[in-house]
Amino acid sequence: MEFTFSAEQDQLRDAVRSFLAAESPPSYVRSMMEQERGFTDQVWSQLVDLGWTGVLVPEAQGGLGLGMVDLVVLMEEMGRVVFPGPFFSSAVLATLAAKQLGLEDRLASLASGATRGTVALDEQGHGDVVDRVRTRASRKTGRWLLNGTKPVVLDGHTADWVLVVARTQQGIGTFLVEAPRAELVPTWDLTRKVARLELRDTPAEPVGPDGDHTSLWRRVVDDACVALCAELVGSMEAAQDLAVEYAKARVQFDRPIATFQVIKHKTVDMLHRIELSRVGTHFAAWASDVEDPVRAEAAAMAKAYVPESANEVAGECIQIHGGVGFTWDCDAHLHYRRAKQNDLLFGYHGIHRERVADLVLNPA
Repeated sequence: MEFTFSAEQDQLRDAVRSFLAAESPPSYVRSMMEQERGFTDQVWSQLVDLGWTGVLVPEAQGGLGLGMVDLVVLMEEMGRVVFPGPFFSSAVLATLAAKQLGLEDRLASLASGATRGTVALDEQGHGDVVDRVRTRASRKTGRWLLNGTKPVVLDGHTADWVLVVARTQQGIGTFLVEAPRAELVPTWDLTRKVARLELRDTPAEPVGPDGDHTSLWRRVVDDACVALCAELVGSMEAAQDLAVEYAKARVQFDRPIATFQVIKHKTVDMLHRIELSRVGTHFAAWASDVEDPVRAEAAAMAKAYVPESANEVAGECIQIHGGVGFTWDCDAHLHYRRAKQNDLLFGYHGIHRERVADLVLNPA
């Protein structure tokens, strides 16, 4: 399969890259690491004005009506600069969930920037992120109450609303909680804020179609994983560029270290992982857009390979920098932190490798 982006998608990439160069330089990224919110209203308003908060929202709800391949363009460029803020949690994750659940009013508010949403899915434990949901939803005196703990809610401390995944007598259900105000917690990636949501008889509104939502949430997770992989492809590219430029400038034994064979081997191995990650991510995004029969398998393969490769590439970037790579002033650690945290979101790469095996060896 020969994959190329369209002229419109190339223009979108140029526009995103120019915007991020101007509005999200390293100084902005580092300043947001120290801020509790992790973004400024000015930058977020510009994203809204450009229409990027509605990239996945259908045109009928005021969005751009684009697909996963178009989103890949955005996510790759944001990954290159380790873009901070709630774009992924709101414009990607919450939007994917709202689309699957048929929440048209929420889609319109996300696209217009009137509200920012997020998702409370992940819980403690091992294995498939949907299977390990233990939060319970019960109906008492005519209203639904939630009980459980969601330790990883992206931007849950600033979101206007959250979609909580919980178990009911029918299976997996989805519940809307307004103004969650979850507790900010420390994480690997200082540029992507994570909050902990404690649910103790918390009132909530059931949303989405009747019945078990397990299959809906598996699809949301698959597409969210592809978006994370696209972000890591951009991050890996930037990490390799950072390492190569340093190797060209760093002189040891009267010659640039870029001429040393071991450095050449490291950069070639980095490039190899980047290119395989790029191909796998692009294919998974295309498969999602066209509903290819191997869509789920492609998403699992991407999440199984790309985050592991990103850990390796970002780690080698640090190694090529030597002692400088371990300092706070070097941007190498930003890419390493993003890789480590993206790997853990929605299940680390080993879990998805098991899923690939299940899908290949035990097809439905």
